[in-house]
Amino acid sequence: MALINRSHPEEFILLGFADRPWLELSLFLILLITYPLAMMGNIAIILVTRLDSQLHSPMYFFLTNLSFLDMCYTTSIVPQMLFNLGSSKKTISYMGCVVQLYLFHIMGATECLLLGLMSFDRYVAICRPLHYTLIMNQRLCILLVSTMWLCGVIIAVSQSALTLQLPLCGTNILDHLLCEISVIIMTACGEKKATELRIFLVCIILLAIPLCLILASYASIGRAVLKIKSSEGRKKAFGTCSSHLIVVLLLYGPAISMYLQPPSSITRDQPKFMALFYGVVTPTLNPFIYTLRNKDVKGAIGKLVRSISCSK
Repeated sequence: MALINRSHPEEFILLGFADRPWLELSLFLILLITYPLAMMGNIAIILVTRLDSQLHSPMYFFLTNLSFLDMCYTTSIVPQMLFNLGSSKKTISYMGCVVQLYLFHIMGATECLLLGLMSFDRYVAICRPLHYTLIMNQRLCILLVSTMWLCGVIIAVSQSALTLQLPLCGTNILDHLLCEISVIIMTACGEKKATELRIFLVCIILLAIPLCLILASYASIGRAVLKIKSSEGRKKAFGTCSSHLIVVLLLYGPAISMYLQPPSSITRDQPKFMALFYGVVTPTLNPFIYTLRNKDVKGAIGKLVRSISCSK
């Protein structure tokens, strides 16, 4: 509690798209559909990977963590967003804003690291298949995931705490759909260039390290796959990586295009749409990407549905 700024207001007003009611109504209806879809899709992934013994492998252990992350990610912002979009009162309490700030950035930072781990897992599976079970043993997987969560929490909490220590300029209006580091910094006053620089550098490192690991892993995977003589073998190898690659592109593509732009070229609404993409679109699409492109997961879901039908 000592990290909470003493000059804070009792609540914030999240403007969102208040000047465009038609857009707010459209977003409200879209979120009302996509949020349950995201929750059901990710719960289904977690259930089938836990209940089907054939899916008790490192790849699906990481996928379960991704689904849990996506559920927490979208839940940290969508309920409050639905409340604000569906009513004329667009407020969030200060403590609610702090909790949302921490959770949203913890999940975002951890997901970046997790995608790097998942690429390493695919590298070992394809480039070191004979040693896969020895290298990616249960103890190492748990250690890697625990370290990933710890690093994600430390990075996000330190960045959020730095932001919350900035003095606010007497305004409680945030031109955004949610409480995010960038919008809190814009509202702050006084000397904030050093804080902005530190947060920017950490964000670049957070994106760069997992991305370098992903690129290095897939460069090795590409070379290994090209050495496979049978077309069926190459197709199977690429099939195990395609879902992960699509998810990586969904996360890193927009992030790179956003952060490599000069601040002057970023439009007023761009951060809002980016937050919607990361917090709503990606968590909704991820379970469907892995389900539609993965025969094992589709088979496991089919068996689960049949067992439920038979029990009735």
